Amino acid sequence: MPRVKTGFVRRRKHNKVKKLVKGQWGSRGRLWKRSKEAMIKSLFYSYRDRRQKRRQLRTLWIARMNAAARVHGLTYSRLIHGLNQAQIEMDRKILSNLAIQDPQAFAQVIAVVKQALA
Repeated sequence: MPRVKTGFVRRRKHNKVKKLVKGQWGSRGRLWKRSKEAMIKSLFYSYRDRRQKRRQLRTLWIARMNAAARVHGLTYSRLIHGLNQAQIEMDRKILSNLAIQDPQAFAQVIAVVKQALA
């Protein structure tokens, strides 16, 4: 059976992987085996962290809302319960931005929530 040489096909494959890991530290950006490992790991991390980013942002919004609600004498859980009772359908991202950028409007929302809770 004749010997098959890969030639430019292998080089093209290696260059594609090395382009993805360009800038990695040490041998991870230079050697083929280490580059391949680094690429697989980095693609896994990027896939995983795209999902984790949403969780982390939601946690941040909740923390901001809790801090702003406590200034007005409510807790986060009472605020959400009051929003549901008042049938106000605003998501956490919008409420968080409202608490930071427009505290007066957030105070009006809190007033409506307190009426609904009473």
